[in-house]
Amino acid sequence: MSPDVPVRAAGRHFRAGRGPLRTVLSLAAAMMVVLVAVTVSVVRSERVTGTGNPALSGTGPLGVMAGVGAGSEGIEGVLRRASGYRVGVAVADTAGGAVRTFGDEAAFAAASTAKLITAAAYFQRVEAGEARLDEALGNYTAAFQLKAMITNSNNDSWLLLMDRLGYRRLSQYAASIGVTYDPEDNRLTPGEMALVLTKLYSGDLLNPSNTAQLLGYMQDTNNEALIPAASGRSITVYHKYGQLGGVLHDAALLEHRGSTYALVIFTEGADERGEAERSQTIRDLTRAVVDALFPAA
Repeated sequence: MSPDVPVRAAGRHFRAGRGPLRTVLSLAAAMMVVLVAVTVSVVRSERVTGTGNPALSGTGPLGVMAGVGAGSEGIEGVLRRASGYRVGVAVADTAGGAVRTFGDEAAFAAASTAKLITAAAYFQRVEAGEARLDEALGNYTAAFQLKAMITNSNNDSWLLLMDRLGYRRLSQYAASIGVTYDPEDNRLTPGEMALVLTKLYSGDLLNPSNTAQLLGYMQDTNNEALIPAASGRSITVYHKYGQLGGVLHDAALLEHRGSTYALVIFTEGADERGEAERSQTIRDLTRAVVDALFPAA
């Protein structure tokens, strides 16, 4: 409501002869309306992530992770130790709510984590009747290429699937799920990747059969040394790592006793040097998140 709405003519909308108390109450009501309008305006102007969800940047329930849990220094403590390279973390509850982000919130070179978008886009084309899992792509079927792309992170499979979809259509698909993505640039924010994971797990991207198939591919990959290695045996992990030059990422879903969270950790250095340190940072961050979200795990 605009505060500049003109006052209506007296005698047509108000009773004549109002007493002082009624005047005070009317003024108080008007002030409340203005206050609500200002509050809504402030809330709506709050900065948001690329996912369209409020970026709490370490505030709120997950913002107290620093120091939470015996033997854990928390997300913020781990980030303070990381120097000489970029680190971005995103955490989201698949049941709903905002994506919480920590560290660097800007876009990173997505490396192979973006293969999840390609896989979801191809499955969606299959559901729409515009592609088939048994059609030939290269020397094998599309189904074979999908599995090789996720489980073994095969780049040849990725290129075949992207060419089959078309880069423009792949960008359009990403936009339809709330993500800004150019396959030729291949950049994503941690928050955007967390959004993809939550929508996949929640069944918002694919039908139950294809959702289960893609999650199955993500459950046993050729690199289990990052988030899976630090999650603990009682937690089921579905993930896709990415590694290219100075980039080392992992994007995962952590499932434990009826609760599932997306955890995305992106790191980027100038080159491949320091990879062991960044791997350890990813594991330390994973332990901090697990300790906070699943204290009984």
